[in-house]
Amino acid sequence: MLLGSSFVSPLQLHLTPSNAGGAMAARPALLGRISAAKQLTGRVVTTKADKTVGVEVVRLAPHPKYHRRERIKKKYQAHDPDNQFKVGDVVELLRSRPISKTKHFLAVPVPPRDTRRKAQLLPPLESDVDGEQVEEAAAAQ
Repeated sequence: MLLGSSFVSPLQLHLTPSNAGGAMAARPALLGRISAAKQLTGRVVTTKADKTVGVEVVRLAPHPKYHRRERIKKKYQAHDPDNQFKVGDVVELLRSRPISKTKHFLAVPVPPRDTRRKAQLLPPLESDVDGEQVEEAAAAQ
């Protein structure tokens, strides 16, 4: 195991003496399990089964020969205990314990994106404020 591995931090390694001549060997500490956070976002494509939705996740990956990014679609089965999702809803998939042979994810709703939110959070530009005052003055005359 390399010390520069991105999966094991240097804090989780400890050195222990090995059997051969007292050399120090690196091995992972048993402090905790290393698990990658697997969060996927996709669109519901089927709701025919009870408490299960089929979610299609689209990702971009480089083509092995031409090195151009291409869309790769994969379909996952996710648990929907309340049957709340419809076809076309955008959901987030959270990894969970195996629920059945093919279901290993839990479907969670994603709040809708508000395109006006950025404009609401930022204060108006000075040029916009001056322009509005000029237009109001022209309209009053």
